[in-house]
Amino acid sequence: MHRDQSPLRARPVPGHVPPLLLDVDQMLDEFTRRPVRAAFHFDPDAPAVISVEFLAERGPGLLWRIGRELLHRGVTSMSGSGEVRMWPTLSRERPSSWLLLESPDVEALFELPTARLAEWLDATYRIVTAEAEMAGLDWDAFLRRLLGSPGATAD
Repeated sequence: MHRDQSPLRARPVPGHVPPLLLDVDQMLDEFTRRPVRAAFHFDPDAPAVISVEFLAERGPGLLWRIGRELLHRGVTSMSGSGEVRMWPTLSRERPSSWLLLESPDVEALFELPTARLAEWLDATYRIVTAEAEMAGLDWDAFLRRLLGSPGATAD
């Protein structure tokens, strides 16, 4: 038997990218880091959005939905505006990116290792390309909901 054909190896599911678990650092201030586990989830039925859950040791985690393109660009350059921004760090010894999440109630800065994140994001683009990610969106219904038009349904 070839070594890559181990019977214990899980077979990939077409159209499925397993969640990515990363150990990240939350910056509490300029000098204090708190290790946090983050779980990145990709749903091929909603490919433009990545769900990121920051897992707490005790209590509920914090869930953010972040644009896949924002994360992909943030690995190599400044990306995003408003509540979610991401950009690469200047460190050459350990490739990473800063992820800033802001809301009226929360502001959090995380340092993410970028090599595994970039590989995982590339795998999501092999399942659904950037060009195809908006193909399944019902633009008429979206605009009706956005504009509050009659017949719009709230999700």
